Amino acid sequence: MRFLVVGGAGYIGSQMVRHLLQANHEVVVADTTRPRYDIEWVGLDIADADALDTLFSLYRFDAVFHFASYIQVGESVSKPGKYYRNNVAATLVLLEAMVRAQVMCLIFSSTAAVYGDPQRIPIDEQHPKLAINPYGRSKWMVEQILEDFDRAYGLRSVCLRYFNAAGADPHGEGGECHEPETHLIPLILQAAAGRREAVTVFGRDYDTPDGTCIRDYVHIADLASAHALAVVYLLEGGASTAFNLGNGQGFSVQQVIDMAREVTGRDIQVVDAPRRAGDPPRLVADAGKAREVLGWRPVHDSLEEIVRHAWHWEQKYPWH
Repeated sequence: MRFLVVGGAGYIGSQMVRHLLQANHEVVVADTTRPRYDIEWVGLDIADADALDTLFSLYRFDAVFHFASYIQVGESVSKPGKYYRNNVAATLVLLEAMVRAQVMCLIFSSTAAVYGDPQRIPIDEQHPKLAINPYGRSKWMVEQILEDFDRAYGLRSVCLRYFNAAGADPHGEGGECHEPETHLIPLILQAAAGRREAVTVFGRDYDTPDGTCIRDYVHIADLASAHALAVVYLLEGGASTAFNLGNGQGFSVQQVIDMAREVTGRDIQVVDAPRRAGDPPRLVADAGKAREVLGWRPVHDSLEEIVRHAWHWEQKYPWH
């Protein structure tokens, strides 16, 4: 098979590319940033319809994986236009180019942020979609656009709603390197490595066993395997749908800090701060649909393994 991976230079996209190459597929990456690894790369912005048409005229793709989104929740609140232009408007340009090229299968990187504040735990796919920030709303808008494109053109899609993507490539070939970094595990490990003075815990008075927020962490290698299963599902004729991706178990902020201290063998300085607005006490996935329909089974589902792989990657800083 030949696949186009849009946003394939990023954290999860690059892991997806490695997964596809290991399965002996042909892969082309389209990204504004050159990947760190050796791959056929086309430098383009998916908002450029002419560039996309040229790309689709040069290759016949079996499906497209779409990872090219902005993901910082806080920035989406302060700069909503940036998020709607890139996450929604640019995706619309991509979809129209796919229709023109008759590439009719898309795997879309969505998010649990489409649900907003949880009304029940664990969260299944039928939970109301009440996103509370432009990032989550942008992803939900795309999901609705995809439903319309299926009805109008037959472009089928799978939307994968990640909970907390975490960890690093098990072989140390890739991991998180956002700037600025906002995810908990790399922030903790940067403190362990001495790259930052401390990690901040926002709130210790939640209704949880240790008072800190609980989140569902899913390893990026397991995310990649879910994407691979999803594209097989589509190529075999599966209908458009959405799946939650999570371990189905939650770990508190304090548990993650404790595990990082155990894995690294280092003291990690912690600063306590008040709760952040909009942080629910618990976010845990019901990923039963992905298990049942796709046959997906997370392999790297222990907190120790997720942190250990991320620490291996952190120790390679600065990355090349």
